[in-house]
Amino acid sequence: MLAAARRHVACAVSGYQVTGIFMKNWDPLDEQGACSIDKDCEDAYRVCQKLDIPFHQVSYVKEYWNEVFSDLLKEYELGRTPNPDIVCNKHIKFNYFLHYAMDNLGADAIATGHYARTSLEEEEVFQQKHIKRPQGLFRNRFEVRNTVKLLQGADLFKDQTFFLSQISQDALRKTIFPLGDLTKSFVKKIAAEHGLHHVLKKKEACTGVCFIGERNFEKFLLEYLEPQAGNFVSIEDKKVMGTHKGWFLYTIGQRARLAGLKDAWFVVDKDVSTGDIFVAPSTDHPALYRDLLRTNRVHWIAEEPPAELIRDKMMECLFRCRHQMALVPCVLTLNQDGSVWVTLVKPERALTPGQFAVFYKGDECLGSGKILRLGPSVYTLKQGKNREEGAKKEEVGKIEPAT
Repeated sequence: MLAAARRHVACAVSGYQVTGIFMKNWDPLDEQGACSIDKDCEDAYRVCQKLDIPFHQVSYVKEYWNEVFSDLLKEYELGRTPNPDIVCNKHIKFNYFLHYAMDNLGADAIATGHYARTSLEEEEVFQQKHIKRPQGLFRNRFEVRNTVKLLQGADLFKDQTFFLSQISQDALRKTIFPLGDLTKSFVKKIAAEHGLHHVLKKKEACTGVCFIGERNFEKFLLEYLEPQAGNFVSIEDKKVMGTHKGWFLYTIGQRARLAGLKDAWFVVDKDVSTGDIFVAPSTDHPALYRDLLRTNRVHWIAEEPPAELIRDKMMECLFRCRHQMALVPCVLTLNQDGSVWVTLVKPERALTPGQFAVFYKGDECLGSGKILRLGPSVYTLKQGKNREEGAKKEEVGKIEPAT
């Protein structure tokens, strides 16, 4: 009787021969703030000790700087608000880390702690072969067969497909998501049963930049970008309400800190050419709501682009641009360069250039594209309509009555 060979899985520490790997993607010496990376590495090592599995540490500090952090700074300088966590998953975890596991450790697959699923059964992952993606605007629809779908996790509140919406088909074929069918509460129960109490004491999740951690973000950004003084300007009467140190320090929907004012004002738009940040006097001001946006070329995960979108040039699906944001029905219109116009069924608050528009059908995450342009706000459209109606009344008033 022949014994079956044990499959080798390289696990990004967060039945198989498992190897734990901790990725160091940020150098705490690069800046003055506090970084928890050493503590995180120690925690990962303790988990591997407890489970009696090998532990490796790899550094992608240079790669993270070149492909994630430099992009982040560029986006802020352009007046946009980037999402480095999505970019990090695309370039670091599901690219450099994946190839390190396969090429250096001889792993058959990688496993990460994301709350997500794929359309492959675990055993099918080990049957996947490396398929080099064809060059060109779109993948050849007949060249890549039996594509793997990215599916939402069973715990919809914790679902992390939003952050995985830019990873490649090739990476998805070689990835296992062990937590995909579990809830967060059940995962904590398993951790407690295995004595991983030091992990349970950690904060729920990092709310800062991926791999950099929580810190005073304004102070952090100003270590890398020169201050660009400008004005806060009222969107309603164009009155200057105060000054700021840089448009890149504020994002649409954020509360603006206006000295001497008790009432809250919120950022509704930015003009990089003048340095002006436009603000409005309420959190639900119509200037914050829009129903139209355009992306850059969309990254489609399984089918590029979906057959329905190719056939009809339009497609109904669901949209979100923030993790855990309620999914919104929308219509996509395909452009020749692979970008899409997204028309929402109702205006949404604080759509922001630089963020990713992520698309879903049912429980499948189709992919995403970076938001580059926004349509007019509800406030702008209302103002335009009021001016048009005023002009019509003025014309009627000029008409002399018939004699």
